[in-house]
Amino acid sequence: MQLQKENILIVDDDVNILELLQRHLQSWNYHIYKAVSVKEAVTILRDTNIDLLITDLKMPEIDGLELIKFVSEHYPTLPKLVVTGYPSAQDSLTSIKSRVVAYLTKPFTKDELKVAINKSLLISKTKYQKKVKLLKKVNDTYGEIIGSSEKINDVVQIIERVKNNKATIFIKGESGTGKELVARAIHYQGKFARAPFVAVNCGGIPENLLESELFGYLKGSFTGAETNRDGFFQAANGGTIFLDEIGNASLAVQSRLLRVLQEKEVVKVGASKAESIDVRIIAATNSNLRDMIQKQTFREDLFYRLTVVEIHVPPLRERKEDIPLLVDKFLLKYGVEYKERFVKVTTEAMEILNRYDWPGNIRELENVIQRAVIMCENIIEIEHLPEHIKYTLDFSSEKLLSLKEIEKQYIQKVLRATGNNKTKAAEILKIDRKTIRQKLSE
Repeated sequence: MQLQKENILIVDDDVNILELLQRHLQSWNYHIYKAVSVKEAVTILRDTNIDLLITDLKMPEIDGLELIKFVSEHYPTLPKLVVTGYPSAQDSLTSIKSRVVAYLTKPFTKDELKVAINKSLLISKTKYQKKVKLLKKVNDTYGEIIGSSEKINDVVQIIERVKNNKATIFIKGESGTGKELVARAIHYQGKFARAPFVAVNCGGIPENLLESELFGYLKGSFTGAETNRDGFFQAANGGTIFLDEIGNASLAVQSRLLRVLQEKEVVKVGASKAESIDVRIIAATNSNLRDMIQKQTFREDLFYRLTVVEIHVPPLRERKEDIPLLVDKFLLKYGVEYKERFVKVTTEAMEILNRYDWPGNIRELENVIQRAVIMCENIIEIEHLPEHIKYTLDFSSEKLLSLKEIEKQYIQKVLRATGNNKTKAAEILKIDRKTIRQKLSE
């Protein structure tokens, strides 16, 4: 008995090429997904765990290079194999920069295709195994959730309780705290992990399109509806749909969502007949839905349907003991992404990272570490941190200090932030070097 191999997505506007590739790949027992356009490919990538992308470059509307760039940004570990009938030096260069691991020119033989696929998958597995080995250095992980603080442990305990049932879950928290990571952990750590997980940003889809995107539509139901199309709910059938920024949904969409929760069925736009659906709904927002209920912009009955189980994801300022673990995670991530550029953080720089309040939460911390990895040579020092973080002071301590002590601490912090550069420190403090020397001697 042959075991099913990896999932491979092939993208080409030439149906004959798609069929040829499909025959070859199926003869080697791969599981095949096909797309005739970049838009269709992106939909498949979002709904399916793909192990290898094979794509043409020259396609109408959006070309294959745009797909490659999209995959490099959103699925950095996914190997990419380019198959094209119109090779060019520029395309090759762009492909290499986007970490394409193999490049085939049409016409090609079956053996050439097999070699290219084996090479692509082997490189991917080697990188993955290396990454897994490195990730073992980062302790206290639950799926993609990293932390050992009491507040993050509370979140993990709730996930453990709900992961194996399909109760509706509401996740609340500030922007950048990792609400989608919590939703993914609920899905992928439980017994429904092999079913689809579909994430929908309700704030990222225009209001007039959200309804048809969620529930699907029939041909002719509105201008531009040229075919029947399933929505995100149908794509998530049997699994989990994550509705991020649910507060952005219109009252009309809210009404339809209420029906899904009450009747376990959806009605496509333009249809009269309902379709049964088996989907776990996880909703999230950084808005205050209770305030929206008072303003009559969010349905109270929907709110109570959504909040069967509530999970509060704490802001980073309330779990600062997790910052070193998160920093390790991002150093590893960008060390791998930027070709083995593994760097360290000085004690002084880490102290500043620990003291900052992170209004943008984990997303802001990741951006800061990514920038620092790019800017430094081998070690992240204070000078590689953004200005607004370097010069942030924390006066929230309950201990009351004299003005002289506060002045002393501030001068010391500015000197640390400037790498003990007294000239630069004097400019920031609006005093001269002589005054700094005098105060240091005091």
